[in-house]
Amino acid sequence: MGRNIFNQTAVDVPPSPAPAKPTKLGGSVGGLRESLREITANSIRDIDPEQIEVDGLRDRLAFDDDGIDLLAESIRKHGQQVPIMVRPSGQPDRYRVVYGRRRLAAIRQVGGPVKAIVRTLDDDASLIAQGQENNLRLDPSFIEKALFIKEMQEAGYRPGVIQDALGLTRQGISNHRVVIEQLPDELIRLIGPAHGTGRRQWGDLAALASKVSLAEVARTALAALPQDAPGSDRFQTVYNACLRAAKGSANRSKQGRSSTVKDEDGNVVATLTFDAKSIGIKVTRKDNPEFGLWLEERAEAALRDLFHQWRDEGGQEN
Repeated sequence: MGRNIFNQTAVDVPPSPAPAKPTKLGGSVGGLRESLREITANSIRDIDPEQIEVDGLRDRLAFDDDGIDLLAESIRKHGQQVPIMVRPSGQPDRYRVVYGRRRLAAIRQVGGPVKAIVRTLDDDASLIAQGQENNLRLDPSFIEKALFIKEMQEAGYRPGVIQDALGLTRQGISNHRVVIEQLPDELIRLIGPAHGTGRRQWGDLAALASKVSLAEVARTALAALPQDAPGSDRFQTVYNACLRAAKGSANRSKQGRSSTVKDEDGNVVATLTFDAKSIGIKVTRKDNPEFGLWLEERAEAALRDLFHQWRDEGGQEN
């Protein structure tokens, strides 16, 4: 179920496309039909909320109960100040929400009809209206736009439609997508919208994805923060924790590690050492003098054979 999670301050509703010119009818009949068309196209209707289906793509991360409760209380006191937009669903007296999902949820709490503008829109026009209305009400955060772009692309919307929905250039769309592709969904849900955190900061966090488990580090780091901590604080806490984890991992890699190779009886055959610069194989002559002599004679050929095997298995193109 799609969720509109943008704030709901009033904006001018974009005009609907001009209706097609009607077939000319004589006298007052033609004039009456044209007037009815104009009234239908521009009027705000009272609609039973149960007649409206809530669907569409996710365009924001936050859709909390507290926010809906506050909006519902405001509507109780002052009435619904801004209409939502719906479109016919294809079934009699049924509609699909274009924008205004929070207002619709609040009015379902309050009870009574919802004020709605009805437009006959196809999927592309509906998506553009949703994105533009949300951008006008409260500029969504970088990561929310990136998620919306990802969902639109996965749903098969054309690049031009996505650009129109968010008012971004082709390069702007690409900048958002490059970052979102590197971030796990769980991490984004843990941090939240993080308003004020831009592409550079999210990009820096995404760059750590190859070094540490971002979501795992985030879960631990955020456990110490209050649940109502601002999104910018949540982001910075996660970023700092991931950066420390990445540096710790790099230091461990530089320090190196070792492992012992044993035979079936548990006797030590050799010791392998690994660090950022080299791999070493150490055979102690005192423990295995005969094996040491045998390996000394064959080590170069054995390593060449291993190298050729690696290359034949696709490790390097011939």
